[in-house]
Amino acid sequence: MANRTVADSPTAEDREFAFSTSDYDYLRAMLKEKTGIELGPTKHNMVYARLAKRLRKLGMSGFREYIEFIGSDAGSGELGTTLNALTTNLTKFFRENHHFEHLATTALQEIRARAVSQGRRLRIWSAGCSSGEEPYSTAITLLRSMPDIKQWDAKILATDIDTEMVRRGNEGIYPAAALEGMPADISRKYFEPYGDDKVRMVEEARNLISFKHLNLVGNWPMKGPFDVIFCRNVVIYFDKDTQRVLFDRYANLLAPGGFLYIGHSENLFGITERFKLLGRNIHRKIA
Repeated sequence: MANRTVADSPTAEDREFAFSTSDYDYLRAMLKEKTGIELGPTKHNMVYARLAKRLRKLGMSGFREYIEFIGSDAGSGELGTTLNALTTNLTKFFRENHHFEHLATTALQEIRARAVSQGRRLRIWSAGCSSGEEPYSTAITLLRSMPDIKQWDAKILATDIDTEMVRRGNEGIYPAAALEGMPADISRKYFEPYGDDKVRMVEEARNLISFKHLNLVGNWPMKGPFDVIFCRNVVIYFDKDTQRVLFDRYANLLAPGGFLYIGHSENLFGITERFKLLGRNIHRKIA
């Protein structure tokens, strides 16, 4: 998950739909209860901009009517759409590329060394994977760094709370413009043309990844252990108490000495002592 950019929103006077402070507070509390994501008190315009199109499509007159609808049996299906709209994020391939460089030059080399005694098993989790650019960047890194990967039991789990992002990631189809700035040897080898102005990840990369819907503050069905976990630009949406619980759960699922990559604006200071900072938001599990 990464920070999303939102177009300028209308002022309260110019709004098409009635949207009161109590409406905002209700949606803010609901998002925290359902996902653990903490919206600040100044995100009224963002919430309005993301949900107004739903009111328009449903023919509703204001947010109070919409709130009553998503709280009813008839609107239970709309609740998921509401959460998707409030949690969708912007990302790109090889964002914070130093993490993928570390994965290739350090993490995978340690994992390969352990394989002599522990077997050729590799598990990586992309938590908050958005539309799939992060796990696919991980898959490409594996394919480039491990020429013998077909001899390994290697799997990448990619999860997100947004069901639409999970669907898009599973498809592996992106605008051709998403490859801008990517080295030509990577784009030519790992992406194939798909219709007009689109590309698709090659099957070899898609086969490494399982995309699943998951709420990070809910139950986790996977048992681990994972060798590597990516959780980048996700916890900035959670309060400190939720972060403490989340990173403790990550540590429980990581193999001894496993690696955790977090976002550039995040840190574990005062959150957990179960990881050692190696630099540039790369952490190793120590407890």
